[in-house]
Amino acid sequence: MVAYFFNLQNRENLKTVMKMSKHFLFALLSSCVVAVFVHCQDQSGFISLDCGLPEGSNYDDVDTGINYISDAAFINTGDSKTVSPVFSTVSTVLSNKQLWYVRTFPENIRNCYNIKVTSGTKYLIRATFMYGNYDSQNKVPDFELHLGPNLWARIRLYNESRVLPFEIIHASTLDYINICLINTNLGTPFISAIELRPLKNSTYVTQSGSLMLLARYDMGSTTNRSVRYGDDIYDRIWRPYITSTQLSTKSAIASSDDYHPAESVMSSASTLENSSERIFVYFETFDPISQFYFYLYFAEIEKLQVNQSREFNIYLNDEMWFGPVNPTYLNTTTVFSIAPIGKGMNYFWLNKTKNSTLPPIINAIEAYTVKEFKQSQTNQSDVDTIIKIKSTYGVNKHWQGDPCAPREYSWDGLECSYNGYDPPRIVSLNLSSSGLTGNIAPDLVNLTSIQNLDLSNNNLNGSLPEFLTKLSYLRVLNLSHNSLNGPVPGFLAKLTSLRILNLIGNKLTGSVPAELVRRLEDGSLVISCDGNPNLRCYEKKKNKFVVPVVAAAAALFTLLVALAIWLIQKRRKEQAFGYKRNDSLELKSRSFVYSDILRITNNFKRILGKGGFGTVYHGYLGDTQVAVKILSSSSSQGYKEFQAEITLLMRVHHRNLTNFVGYCNEGAKKGLIYEYMANGNLQQHLSGP
Repeated sequence: MVAYFFNLQNRENLKTVMKMSKHFLFALLSSCVVAVFVHCQDQSGFISLDCGLPEGSNYDDVDTGINYISDAAFINTGDSKTVSPVFSTVSTVLSNKQLWYVRTFPENIRNCYNIKVTSGTKYLIRATFMYGNYDSQNKVPDFELHLGPNLWARIRLYNESRVLPFEIIHASTLDYINICLINTNLGTPFISAIELRPLKNSTYVTQSGSLMLLARYDMGSTTNRSVRYGDDIYDRIWRPYITSTQLSTKSAIASSDDYHPAESVMSSASTLENSSERIFVYFETFDPISQFYFYLYFAEIEKLQVNQSREFNIYLNDEMWFGPVNPTYLNTTTVFSIAPIGKGMNYFWLNKTKNSTLPPIINAIEAYTVKEFKQSQTNQSDVDTIIKIKSTYGVNKHWQGDPCAPREYSWDGLECSYNGYDPPRIVSLNLSSSGLTGNIAPDLVNLTSIQNLDLSNNNLNGSLPEFLTKLSYLRVLNLSHNSLNGPVPGFLAKLTSLRILNLIGNKLTGSVPAELVRRLEDGSLVISCDGNPNLRCYEKKKNKFVVPVVAAAAALFTLLVALAIWLIQKRRKEQAFGYKRNDSLELKSRSFVYSDILRITNNFKRILGKGGFGTVYHGYLGDTQVAVKILSSSSSQGYKEFQAEITLLMRVHHRNLTNFVGYCNEGAKKGLIYEYMANGNLQQHLSGP
């Protein structure tokens, strides 16, 4: 953004003004010198992190009196580095200790600070960067700065000594914020300092979005030095803007609203020598669709005589914006936007009224652009739960920032649902082979949208807890290869959404309860429970006569239907596949349509092998790997193999046979879905390379 301040007799020079060089602003914004205005003020709510400062260290800044602490407690990644001595002796850095250290992130794409805040409170958040050749590479990196799951700014420093602060006014709806550095493969991200300052919620009100600072000027500076805390209670940094004519006073300046601009800023003002002139302030950004909010501050600092008056109107882009303004003696008046102002370029005219004998004045100005953060953060309950689970089990994963958003940086082992602007929800959690010990954590029930839970290949013990029945959307529960003990409880049948239950390789005892066996037999549930020495997987204690009769009748029925289909096929063997859907495959709960097969195999992306039946493809059912056999239309014996294999897999369960997951029987499109075996097939192991 570019800003200029001019005294103009008329608008004839406007085009010349707009063509002026923009390099002036970069030099102005790069300055980081601060004035010594240290007052004894309350720093409650301030969060001041010197990034890279050794863990456990802290200090009081000599200029502001603000207490800075190490950032080590707010992030568990990154390395602490010091800037090159060449840069630490530069005057702007020498007086600003927060620039001596940096935290750099050579590993991981996304690294995030987690900072506790008060939910709903508006904060001024400032992130500061100075490269300082900390790595002796003389190569300034380029990376992204994110606030939560949303892009805040692109960090481009251009040279080693440039100090680049980014400020935003933002209110978090959660009780924490994440500030993240994103590696874009253009150098290693780093950061020098992070500062949070609570504001009054009555200030900087927008219709939507947050406010990113473009400029904050002390328009009548007489010192050419920046002003911040403790002269400014919110620690806003006011940059000096020198003009040809200034007014100043040593008297105290009051502030009657909640904005409270720094008193030293308000004790001076820019004005004009010729009362017929008008003040012109011009702003431009490189984004033509930006929306702005402006805050103009006025205070009369001259004791006017009886025959003197100061009154002026404010014009924005040639239209009357506010007025008349009659600055109050030694008291601040704030004029601000109540709605966003469009265009990439805006200019103000301050023009005295006919009743005024004195020219207009301006003491300070702030300009912000609206930053819309459209990506919602993950549901707060899900975030709290997954963090507790990580703490309970000591999960050693690179879990930083928002669990689900942005989608490309979601946490390893998680899958989430996304529905417009609604907060994402965790629907799948895979903690397989994560070194988990102890009981199944009760916190899991707070993942109320979970559909797939994989806790396999750990060392969990204890019994199967009843609180699992509260996971009303759970479809796949994999508890295989743990040390779970006790009986398989019948209350698991209450999980009516459950389709796959894997209990292989535990220490469970007794028999699978009748409630679960009934669901197994009606096809609504697939149970795998081999490898439990003291567990009888599918024995039922009741109806010992009825069950064998029903099973025999079902087997006979299956055989008769298979025979009928074989006879029909024999008569039509020269015809293409014209089967009807109502053949012998009646396990409706295991039935998949062809579109499901396409989704599961990612449009048949990966081939595992080929045989007389057809081609076998790799796929995913949720987070579970599966193998999908597709019946080939060129195979004359394919359908018989298809029929025989599905009959076998529906009736036989053994630890040395792959588990049957489901089938597709949609006209000529037929396929089987079963457990994926990662170590290849028998032929490969027998024949060798």
